[in-house]
Amino acid sequence: MSIQKISVIGLPMDLGQARRGVDMGPSAIRCAGIIERLERLNIEVEDLGDIMVGRPENANDPETNLKNLSLVAAGNTELAAKVDEIIESGSFPLVLGGDHSIAIGTLAGVAKHHGNVGVIWYDAHGDLNTEETSPSGNIHGMPLAVSMGLGHPDLINIHGAYPKVKPENIVIIGARSLDEGEKALIRDKGIKVYSMHEIDRMGMARVMEECIEYLRERTVGVHLSLDLDGVDPADAPGVGTPVIGGISYRESHLAMEMLAEADLITSAEFVEVNPILDERNKTAIVAVALMGSLFGEKLL
Repeated sequence: MSIQKISVIGLPMDLGQARRGVDMGPSAIRCAGIIERLERLNIEVEDLGDIMVGRPENANDPETNLKNLSLVAAGNTELAAKVDEIIESGSFPLVLGGDHSIAIGTLAGVAKHHGNVGVIWYDAHGDLNTEETSPSGNIHGMPLAVSMGLGHPDLINIHGAYPKVKPENIVIIGARSLDEGEKALIRDKGIKVYSMHEIDRMGMARVMEECIEYLRERTVGVHLSLDLDGVDPADAPGVGTPVIGGISYRESHLAMEMLAEADLITSAEFVEVNPILDERNKTAIVAVALMGSLFGEKLL
């Protein structure tokens, strides 16, 4: 790939959901050797450390169905400014989570620079709930809806009061667990989804070929948001919301390799690594290996 410099920033936040531990994800990914892995690819790497996140006094916002709304909004506001600054400096932002609610901040920062940004949402879930449709009130199930301008004003207005991404510029890959409200939104907005049915039937190579062609012709800049629960739990057990029957380790590598060859991705985040639920840091090691492929690592 043509990337010259990568700036790594962590947001160790577990407030977008109810299970503790995912706040240790950035540390686990660093322990698995992400900085050294990228440096071996002859890319300049800058580790900006982590954004500090407070702890809630009361998890439930008294006026909404949303858990930890003020702290999630604050963390994402800081992340959006940092991602904006990284892109402004000419570097590639690589964000380490944290739960998937941090995508709100990442996409808000990216959208300042890529007004017609494309999004690859590599995930078992759609993360398309709103306050009205969410069964749990967990904001980590809402970031894609928020980024389309659907949700609480404190979230959709972060770093600019406008939708950060158009629904026709989104491709969801690996979906196998969708709430009813999410299914309705996908149909209503015409969001492109490759569920596990399509991956099984078509094969990952064809899915990625179609995804790349689809986004290349209609977007400026493409953001990869990769939730480790998109990968099958046999390969990535350390996630908060595992769903069996997911994308294999090898299929995931192929997807990242094809994105590297396409030279399409302009920003990325890897989220939902939970070391407490993991086996000897296996999931963080998988995340680092996939990042290696995304940034051009080859066998020969």
